Amino acid sequence: MRVDHVELLAVRLPLVREFETSSHRKSYLEHVLVRVQDADGAVGWGEIASPSGPFFAAETVETCWSIATAHLVPALLGRVWEHPAQAAALWSRVRGNEFAKAGLDMACWALWSQTQGVPLAGALGGERRTVVAGVSLGIEASVDALVEQVARHVEAGYPRVKLKIAPGWDAEPVAAVRAAFPDLSLHVDANGAYTESDEHLAALRGLDGAGLLMIEQPFAPRDLLAAARLQASIETPICLDESIVDGHDLATALALGSGRVLNIKVSRMGGLTAAVAAHDLARAHDVPVWCGGMHEFGIGRAANVALSSLPGFVLPSDVSGSDKYYARDVVTPPIRADRGTVRVPWETPGLGHAVDEEFLRAHATRTSEHRGSA
Repeated sequence: MRVDHVELLAVRLPLVREFETSSHRKSYLEHVLVRVQDADGAVGWGEIASPSGPFFAAETVETCWSIATAHLVPALLGRVWEHPAQAAALWSRVRGNEFAKAGLDMACWALWSQTQGVPLAGALGGERRTVVAGVSLGIEASVDALVEQVARHVEAGYPRVKLKIAPGWDAEPVAAVRAAFPDLSLHVDANGAYTESDEHLAALRGLDGAGLLMIEQPFAPRDLLAAARLQASIETPICLDESIVDGHDLATALALGSGRVLNIKVSRMGGLTAAVAAHDLARAHDVPVWCGGMHEFGIGRAANVALSSLPGFVLPSDVSGSDKYYARDVVTPPIRADRGTVRVPWETPGLGHAVDEEFLRAHATRTSEHRGSA
């Protein structure tokens, strides 16, 4: 295969409801969509789902745009490859910048599976026809407002709810939600907001009796030793997210005992190629995994659904219906959850969803086209 034409489109969509984490609050998202086309006119789409600010990771929309246009796209254009993993190797000299890489990697997987006439889930090695979806809820203005949001999503059929926590917003909201929903599969996500101070450790250990599925990313990404010490002192599994950028990070975390669950995010790990490798490594060590999300538009969400069909994804993934975040999605049909499950599109090659180019172009804030030499 050979990609002869790449187009980048920065697209901004308002969120149906503002979302707050331990670091910031957002009312819209701007992601860079990647369109690749081969010499025969076949098209694949990917999504660079980086945040606008450097709070979850160092990358932003601006850095991704710069790296993609200056380094990644030129490395891909006009080069011949037979499998998406070979395409990903073309930009291996570029260090870091996983979000930017993920968008191009995803587009190459979509293009390849489209031309091979197979669904993306099958191309990745997936098996499931449906995947169980969880939902992620941000920090609310009050505990009552949070309980109300949980109730709405439990009523919609979501079997697992994740609550964002931060120092000072942990014990009380968790206790209130657990009291209201004693049988709910519940977990919390700190996005690295805690330290090993006595106060913070007391708060985290205090959550150990709440019947949580996991405590996700309590400490800063590189502080695997702190995670290992906490894991040794509590029964609740620690889940690693921001800490695991590549397979070396995962191997180190496994050796240290820093966590018992892995959140695999396509964007954080640099694409579907790396995500599948992480799945395989975790499965070999009997570590349960689930697919985390970055509030992707339908393109990235479709890739997450396909990835979640792999056999090692045994916990509910963040692949809730796109209508939870956006009034209108960039793909048709939109991704929907039915009583907490999302159907994997096995009948259609590629992503399994058509991209609504007219709609996304109407919401593009800028575009950039790149063509290979004839």
